[in-house]
Amino acid sequence: MGVKISELVDKRDLKWDELSGKSLAVDASNVLFQFTSSIRQADGTPLMDSNGHVTSHLVGLFSRVPNLLQKGITPVFVFDGQAPALKEKVRAIRRGQKEKAQERYTKALLEEDEEAAGKYSKQFSYITGDMFSEAEELLQAMGLPTVQAPSEAEAQCAYMAQKKVVWGSVSQDYDSLLFGAPKLVLNLTLSQKRKITGGRHVLIAPYLIELKDVLEKLQLTQDQLIVLGILIGTDYNPGGIHGIGPKKALKLLHQEKDFGKIFSSLETDFDWKEIFETFKNIPVEDVRLHVGKMDVEKIKEILVDRHDFTEERVDQTLEKLKTTVVKPKESLKKWF
Repeated sequence: MGVKISELVDKRDLKWDELSGKSLAVDASNVLFQFTSSIRQADGTPLMDSNGHVTSHLVGLFSRVPNLLQKGITPVFVFDGQAPALKEKVRAIRRGQKEKAQERYTKALLEEDEEAAGKYSKQFSYITGDMFSEAEELLQAMGLPTVQAPSEAEAQCAYMAQKKVVWGSVSQDYDSLLFGAPKLVLNLTLSQKRKITGGRHVLIAPYLIELKDVLEKLQLTQDQLIVLGILIGTDYNPGGIHGIGPKKALKLLHQEKDFGKIFSSLETDFDWKEIFETFKNIPVEDVRLHVGKMDVEKIKEILVDRHDFTEERVDQTLEKLKTTVVKPKESLKKWF
């Protein structure tokens, strides 16, 4: 769900050549859910192999990642660890939403409404533990570094960007700013074309949001930005406070600097201090990135042998990878 502050935040188009030579920490869950929801058949059915195993996430990784590498970008995928207990409420909401979407999808199939089926199918995508593990296995076989976060991947991405282990964070959620990501890149792993009404396609460009610019424009400190998020709702208190949107929350923070006074004057059903401390002190770890060697046999074993990918198409992508993947002996500093 994420924090809904897009209307307050300035973002600028990024040209691909601006990202050339950069490494970017990518929230793996965010990206894999994008792939499983968008890479589907016309009736909404996810791509599967002959054994009924979903392959949409692998198709997405093996097509988008080489494209990024060809542009000189090194993605570092960061996988979620143990989520804070506070996140259980939003997880319950998501489960309910998926159940409703699945019911509507089934109804659309019975009515042979392919368009509606395609729409609702995207709303109950899922990633199993095995799918996450296999995605990480494929990335490592491609020679790319991966990171296991102790808790939230977005927080780990933000920390790595703060420490200049990577140039910036990649996500479609604005929570990254609350975790302190100095640079947030949106739309990096989306398809570069999106279909709109009328059957036309529009180009999708990556956007850059810089935290220092956000704080300067809104005249807020980092702590105030976190409180603003809590007022309007985060993954730890979905829905926020009834009747308070981004603009009203910003006005409250400009009028009152004492957070305790702000929340004591409002009707809440959550402990704002607990949420605030979660954003401030969520577990993160120092990491060193290691580029591996591309393992062609392993890639083929995962894609061709396990999941029925066409060997010819895999070979075509491997040819691209051979000319773009960082060689193990090269310094990672080249990519930061």
